[in-house]
Amino acid sequence: MKRVELGRTGQTVSQISLGCMLMGTSTDEQTSERILNSYLEAGGDFLDTADCYAWWTSPESTGGESEKLLGRLLKGKRDKVFLATKVSALLTDYAAAHASGKGEPYYEGASAKVIRRGIDASLRRLDTDHIDLYYIHVDDMVTPLEETLEALDEIVRAGKVRYIGWSNVWTWRLERIHALTRQNGWRSAPVAVQQQHSYLRPVAGTRNVAGQDMLDYLAATDDISLAAYSPILGGVYEGRVDKPIWKQYAGPDAEIRLAGLETVAVELGVTKSQVVLAWLQQSERTIPIIGPRTWEHYEDYVPAFDLKLEPHHVKLLGQ
Repeated sequence: MKRVELGRTGQTVSQISLGCMLMGTSTDEQTSERILNSYLEAGGDFLDTADCYAWWTSPESTGGESEKLLGRLLKGKRDKVFLATKVSALLTDYAAAHASGKGEPYYEGASAKVIRRGIDASLRRLDTDHIDLYYIHVDDMVTPLEETLEALDEIVRAGKVRYIGWSNVWTWRLERIHALTRQNGWRSAPVAVQQQHSYLRPVAGTRNVAGQDMLDYLAATDDISLAAYSPILGGVYEGRVDKPIWKQYAGPDAEIRLAGLETVAVELGVTKSQVVLAWLQQSERTIPIIGPRTWEHYEDYVPAFDLKLEPHHVKLLGQ
């Protein structure tokens, strides 16, 4: 598995990150441990979770299940992984969220109080003394950025967190975050941004997706890595166009790009989703996050760990 630098930190991580969202809920402990151990043996080390994972999986779930399970599974292995978790998307009203099936408008946000409480709770659940990468999970447009950034700077200086990231954020907000950290000398400038990103181009204006404006910004900034969640779009590349996520990517060039993907997949004897993961890894600034629910799902990802695309494949797939 390839290793890449995270932002311009000097810290390297495996270029494929293991999303642990469903571990402890939809994915049982035995399967979670099997997946984690196989991923580590394959050279992976970048684990991604959040304090809210995964409240929506059952009426009894309230978040924290993934962190608690990882805390147990990582005993004796903590120094082998680069551990990322998130804050701001725990809920203030679980009954209402379960009834509606949506977290919004019940996210607790990114106030200083939430961040201070959240980091200590995550450290306790994960049974560790520090988090390697701490994301604001859902950008809070109400709490002043200055308050959020100062609180993040505080927990970095305290040694509880090494690096800061941001997720589900507009490009203009990312630039504002950087400007404020520079002006105030805070250690809370993001080194990673986590957005939905894949091979198909999103429809313009799609929320929480890395659109062309963000891709251009990241190319120009060059000190922030893009952690790409939902890289295979929940099976869209294998024909699941019945899923709502397909509507976000059903743009004017979708069919052309899918045809090119089919050609490359047939030539290499792999699935289209595996080609997508290999294509995303052409950029050392992009780190796709895989999120297997079952062992079989994980096995489907494995061929992409070291899948090589030849120059003519990359040319056929386009930019």
